Amino acid sequence: MTATRLVPSPVNTVTRFRDDVLSGLSRKQKWLPAKYFYDPLGSSLFDRITELDEYYPTRTELAIMQAHVSAMATRCGKNCLLVELGAGSLLKVRLLLDQLDRPAGFVPVDVSGEHLRASAKELTADYPDIPVYPVVADFCRSFEIPSIDADRRVVYFPGSTIGNFDPPDAARLMRSVARMVGPGGGLLLGVDLRKDPAVLERAYNDAEGVTACFNLNLLTRINRELGADFDPASFRHRAFYNRDLYRIEMHLVSSVDQSVNLSGRTFHFRADESIHTENSYKHDTGELTHRAEDWGFRVDQTWTDKAGYFAVIYLTAPDK
Repeated sequence: MTATRLVPSPVNTVTRFRDDVLSGLSRKQKWLPAKYFYDPLGSSLFDRITELDEYYPTRTELAIMQAHVSAMATRCGKNCLLVELGAGSLLKVRLLLDQLDRPAGFVPVDVSGEHLRASAKELTADYPDIPVYPVVADFCRSFEIPSIDADRRVVYFPGSTIGNFDPPDAARLMRSVARMVGPGGGLLLGVDLRKDPAVLERAYNDAEGVTACFNLNLLTRINRELGADFDPASFRHRAFYNRDLYRIEMHLVSSVDQSVNLSGRTFHFRADESIHTENSYKHDTGELTHRAEDWGFRVDQTWTDKAGYFAVIYLTAPDK
């Protein structure tokens, strides 16, 4: 059976986009939410980033999945409803779908509707026996999962996307995931681990400049969709490791004194003033075990690569 359905986000996304940008640019440290990177071009650029020599997370996570996917599928169990947050191009989940025992369905969730539609269409053609229910939504906010009869709900959250959230926001998101899956439900979580800062900084400052294009595309999107007048050529990409907070920070740095107009408001930039566009926290597996309890989960099994660069963790929401 094939079931493909698009569940639209119930909000006015343009209004929310504008509100978030205006709020972020009004801060002392100007800030833009990383979720807005992913328009069609941004999604395509990120797919290119994952193939770069410097960018180890995707290939390392894939290698862990390839080596241990059978054990991961066993943890998910029979007749599970698999929900992927930030689904993107749906590459890694194919390994899991190949191994799952009669899954009740697959629900990819992503804010980039066009990219999600295309990926879900391809997945449906390749897995005609698995019902696919793509949901266009911001998974940081409330959204509805299709009501599907299943023995268990399991959320798949790969790519260390959890690292893009400050710890309090990550805790709120994970608690919402625990409620989503319910008692006995699972979470298969990909996390980037702490390592040599030089390795980390190379991954976010690639020689081809693809990550810089990805970062700068956010300004182009704001111009196109919100009518701002950013000059992307007068900003430059900067990414560095913050050792005190265990995170990579990405910024867009103004090269000159300038002003930008949006929705009747003017925002002034000094030369070398930045817009903070993304954090990517790096984790410690022992620390995550303690944090999981606060989220409403327990850690059941952890898989890592030999170098200890990355981990995939299966967590369970305890039965009440």
